[in-house]
Amino acid sequence: MSNQIFNRVVNVDGIRIFYREAGDRKNPSVLLLPGFPTSSVMFKNLMTALSYRLHLVAPDFPGFGFSDFPPKEQFEYTFRNISAYINKFTDEINLSSFTIYLHDYGAAVGLRLCVSHPEKIEGIIVQNGNAYEEGVRLIWDEMKEYWENPTPEKKEKLYAFLSEKGVKEQYTAGLPEELKSTISPELWVLDWGSMKRPGNINMQYELNCDYRNHMKMYPVYQEYFRAHRPPALVIWGKYDPFFNKEEAFCYKRDLPDAQIHMLKGSHWVLETNFDEVLNLIHDFFKER
Repeated sequence: MSNQIFNRVVNVDGIRIFYREAGDRKNPSVLLLPGFPTSSVMFKNLMTALSYRLHLVAPDFPGFGFSDFPPKEQFEYTFRNISAYINKFTDEINLSSFTIYLHDYGAAVGLRLCVSHPEKIEGIIVQNGNAYEEGVRLIWDEMKEYWENPTPEKKEKLYAFLSEKGVKEQYTAGLPEELKSTISPELWVLDWGSMKRPGNINMQYELNCDYRNHMKMYPVYQEYFRAHRPPALVIWGKYDPFFNKEEAFCYKRDLPDAQIHMLKGSHWVLETNFDEVLNLIHDFFKER
């Protein structure tokens, strides 16, 4: 039995996609899609712990982590286009079917892949990933208003998270004091190192503005759930300051057999509640 993670690169239409891979391909595969502002590094502990029984693949999106960051003249930074590249990535590495793990931006990428290629999806695991209006109600109202009526003053206020301080607060915001020691500082240091590359903050701004197009897709995602009924595990941190905890239970509307688990953790339950998440995923695959 090996718990080794392999760090690989594959060329997808001229763009080098970095990815981590662990486990035996004879076992069920899981495609792990990270959220803002991070990369495949968020899954390292999970990959090591589950590689004995699963095949795990975690790519970095273009412009994130160790993947190429092509200029916007050469690459369209939208969730639609990133999703298309991740689909091509799965083809390049001969990953024909898998359970898909959706976190934050990973939901905006991965749910489009589910809709476009339902034949590839064996199941879904949602970790604070948004597909319902309840998740963004009130919390995102200022951002939505800015998208409709942008001003320099609003932009300066709302996009303060595109900074070194803002990146750290992605991990620490809303977190009770007793959980702060669970967050590894190298995560935001690595994220900021990637984001401060010339032009990357502008890209991150444009991609965040594209999140409104992800929100417009909610009815399409929900129809996919109803039509295809993928086995689903929904894991949510109740202290998440970015997506309302009420959303977790919305998945039951369209996926009545979905397993819903509300944890006493944050947006980053892989850090704050690792053992619980590990056991939930272990049981999810044991039951299938």
